Amino acid sequence: MGGVSATASPIANSSGSVTNQAIQVLQGPYITNTYGGGIQCQGPTRNFTPYVTGSASASKPYQDYYNDPVYDIGDNFGAFDENGNDIGDGIIDNPGDILFHKKTRTGQKDNYSLGVGFSMTWSTPTDKKLQDLCKEAAASNIAMMQQITANKRLDFEIARLKNCGTLMQQGISFHPRSPYYKVCADVVVQNVTTVKQHRHSISSSSDSSPQQTEALQSLHSEDAALLGAPLQTRPLVSYPE
Repeated sequence: MGGVSATASPIANSSGSVTNQAIQVLQGPYITNTYGGGIQCQGPTRNFTPYVTGSASASKPYQDYYNDPVYDIGDNFGAFDENGNDIGDGIIDNPGDILFHKKTRTGQKDNYSLGVGFSMTWSTPTDKKLQDLCKEAAASNIAMMQQITANKRLDFEIARLKNCGTLMQQGISFHPRSPYYKVCADVVVQNVTTVKQHRHSISSSSDSSPQQTEALQSLHSEDAALLGAPLQTRPLVSYPE
């Protein structure tokens, strides 16, 4: 009998892949604005979350074909027919012997996936009346703080004006090259009638001649103006340098 060859290579391949992807959006609290005085207002909140997801699966090393062995399953010996010829006995003559290899396609593929998108949520308070009241209270509190600041500024400027004017009347000022000279540079003192303390020297009668002394004694009190012209005072005006 002629030789018989067969390929007996049962193959059972099973593969599976499960990919679970989830995008989680975390919503935080409302944005809170604090204006002082215990005033806090919550405003609408917008959450924008972009995301990119991807996955890849592959087998290494990559093989597009593999050599599939073909085994010898010939059964030509082991028994005889009625004429004495060799016949098969149902047992493979050369078990495990490989006759040749044949190329078999694997069907192996690389898998890739890419996902791009975004999620967005919009959160806003539902009670508009409370929002309006909170905004009104915030505006009033800001106006009050601005007025308090203006009052303190006015107090500072008046105190600076008073102190600089008093010092300038006394002849006290910063040197023009001093970095603090500009503190009182814009202060002007006008209509000053105060006369500084001063002294005048008046000659005594002992310094006069006997004739002058006798003449002075003979004068009437109504002629006191003849003793000399009256003292004249002029207003002292200070100007900044």
